[in-house]
Amino acid sequence: MKTLFAKLAWLPDGWTRNVTVCIDAGGTITRVSHGAPAPDDAECVGTLIPGMANIHSHAFQRVLAGRAERAGPDNNPSNKGSQDTFWTWRERMYACVDQISTVDIAALATWLYVEMLKAGYTSVAEFHYLHSPGHDQGDAQDSRERNPGASSLALIGAAEAAGMRLTLLPALYLHGGFGKQPVAPHQRHFLTTVTDYLALLDVLRDYDSANLCVGIAFHSLRAVSSDAMDRVLEHSGNADCPVHVHAAEQQREIEDCIAWSGKRPVEWLLDTGYLDPRWCVVHATHMLPDETRALAKSGAVVGLCPTTEANLGDGLFPLAEYLDAGGRIAIGSDSHVSVDPWEELRWLEYGQRLNLHERNVAASDAQPHTGARLYTAALAGGARALGQATGSIAQQYRADFIVIDDSSPLLAGSADDELFDSLVFAGGRNPVTDVMVGGKWVVRDRRHPLEEEAAGAFAKVRQRLSGCNGNRG
Repeated sequence: MKTLFAKLAWLPDGWTRNVTVCIDAGGTITRVSHGAPAPDDAECVGTLIPGMANIHSHAFQRVLAGRAERAGPDNNPSNKGSQDTFWTWRERMYACVDQISTVDIAALATWLYVEMLKAGYTSVAEFHYLHSPGHDQGDAQDSRERNPGASSLALIGAAEAAGMRLTLLPALYLHGGFGKQPVAPHQRHFLTTVTDYLALLDVLRDYDSANLCVGIAFHSLRAVSSDAMDRVLEHSGNADCPVHVHAAEQQREIEDCIAWSGKRPVEWLLDTGYLDPRWCVVHATHMLPDETRALAKSGAVVGLCPTTEANLGDGLFPLAEYLDAGGRIAIGSDSHVSVDPWEELRWLEYGQRLNLHERNVAASDAQPHTGARLYTAALAGGARALGQATGSIAQQYRADFIVIDDSSPLLAGSADDELFDSLVFAGGRNPVTDVMVGGKWVVRDRRHPLEEEAAGAFAKVRQRLSGCNGNRG
């Protein structure tokens, strides 16, 4: 049993002073009380808030950050006249995939998860489609047959080493485009059959870890078919199993989906009846008003990744309309050009301000503080998208917390109701000093015990992967 005493904590009812939190040996909160002095056996902290969920991660792409910013032509014939697009970036990502090994994935993910923890993320949903890393010996098919779950297990090991809560989402990837088009050569590393995918799910779900949940990911409507989706969903047989999918990220995707089905991607998902509260639709950037309202009513979470969406030139999600319709949101760092939850929330709001020429777009009558509304909405949506009991300092939730630096001059003078506003919008030094996951401290005084070793291993991989700057070598 562990007992924490916080001078100030964010509870379900709001900011509360003199809070005692009791945690059992398994890392679950057993009791929360307030108003009394600190118990004799309590560990005392200053300001305590729930850790943030990062609901969309492609860990291997962290090695690409900063290496795809040299402008170059888009050679795709359907994008004539465009100099650099998402599709150009995708070719550079494919070049990187050709050089990555399963050992590399472990090194890249371990350092990334350390970075996330230090920034204030306490859990991550890993949307994993690199099933057959290109640098593993043998061709992709041989690699899968020898150990079809090796790269997935590498991610589980990385999360365990770093102390990160993980929802692993192995992604089904069958086709190279809408209508079951064949895959391009570089996409072969993502492929799996439905039968092999279901077997992989069964193997992963037998893995015993208190901090692990295994869900489902369909890479995109262009990469899977409805019959395959039906088989996987029927096999899961679990109404609580999280299901994630990329959808409506790019205009070309919208056009191709209409040409294939007569419908837009989110419209297709809604009309087929798939979407419900266990689903997370990642990006959903380009929707018509009717789609936006219907998606909100479905109960699905939208996974927003503002820094990646900006980096790739995706566009701006219709946040105000979606929130007004009761929609649920969560945030992710996706390609990891930034690993900072405060920046994701800040740019989620700033993109709306630039687009609408208004301020405090995400605020509401019930919660006029923009920072507080964004943070708490992302906590609730993140917990749902993870399929784990996180995001709240309350009984029966997991003890995943961050401690805020009360000595920061950027927080000086902030009333309780302004704290989240200051954390999100004041910028400056990372405000997180300590991080707990499942009742265990994984960051103390801004340091993670694995950071030097993990940073060194990451740097060696990045040094070797010359193709990640877009050169084929």
